[in-house]
Amino acid sequence: MARLPDRTTISTALSLATRAPSIRDSQPWLWRVGTQGLDLYVDPDAGGVDADPDGREVLLSCGASLHHCVVALAALGWRAEVRRLPDAADPESLAVLELYRHPASALDVALAAAIPRRRSDWRPYSPWAVSAADMALIAARASHAGVTTRRVESLPDLQHVVAQAVWRHTSDCDTGRESAARNGRHAPLADVPQLRSSESDPMALVAPPFADSAVAQSLRTEASGDNAVVFALGTKDDSPLARLRAGEATSLMLLSATALGLASCPVAEPLEITESRDAMQASLFNVIGFPQMLVRLGWAPVDADPLPSPPRRPLDDVCEWLGRQSLSSA
Repeated sequence: MARLPDRTTISTALSLATRAPSIRDSQPWLWRVGTQGLDLYVDPDAGGVDADPDGREVLLSCGASLHHCVVALAALGWRAEVRRLPDAADPESLAVLELYRHPASALDVALAAAIPRRRSDWRPYSPWAVSAADMALIAARASHAGVTTRRVESLPDLQHVVAQAVWRHTSDCDTGRESAARNGRHAPLADVPQLRSSESDPMALVAPPFADSAVAQSLRTEASGDNAVVFALGTKDDSPLARLRAGEATSLMLLSATALGLASCPVAEPLEITESRDAMQASLFNVIGFPQMLVRLGWAPVDADPLPSPPRRPLDDVCEWLGRQSLSSA
């Protein structure tokens, strides 16, 4: 029979859940704690939600938080049975979690321990190669979350698509103002703060004003010695459920990479433009799948400075305790 953990356990799990990456650092999730379980909703008041008219990026972000929460609970000795999109009449209701006592596995503990250490690292990576075994493990885990992974074998073939996406996206005045207000430059769209490389080496296909953008840096390989690997995550359809599961798979890949000692970052910008997303769909998934996210993996240089933890909304802002005292009084 399902029953709820104590308040300390739940608050610990939700504190880890809210460390998930989110598009534009919007953190668009709202967790509700009832007497029978946890519910995940879209927070309509979160920043950035209005800039995502079809809700794709909100679902990806909330899917990442959902997976973070499930992992954290598992490490704390609670298995979550997840019902996704439980109420067709309420599109903001994303998941219901019923919790049961269950011993934590070594994998549960390893993934949960990776949550506070994970950063979205957009800097150039080391020339060291990611092993085939590590790539196979990460891709296999993502497939269990219901997505298809494709390794982007030839990055130069996508540079033009990426460059056009960056140009069009950063040319949007509203997005430009948002990025400039946040960290004073053309910024990435997942997790803050991000650090630009100390050495600039623009790609020839990227227009100069955007040569140091996050996407340009993330896909620069040969020129800087960066030996990153980029995976594309795709789904069979483009339904809300598929998008939510893609967010969960993104979280699983990022946490798996962190547990293995790898640096990583989600790359969303190229998929925000319809034309570039269509081009990637044709080149990577043979038009039968829908690209949802790019994930970049590699080894951080040994002399790289540690990245700071990105700021997060207070837990009381993203969690409602129904019939209980607020977290701030705990």
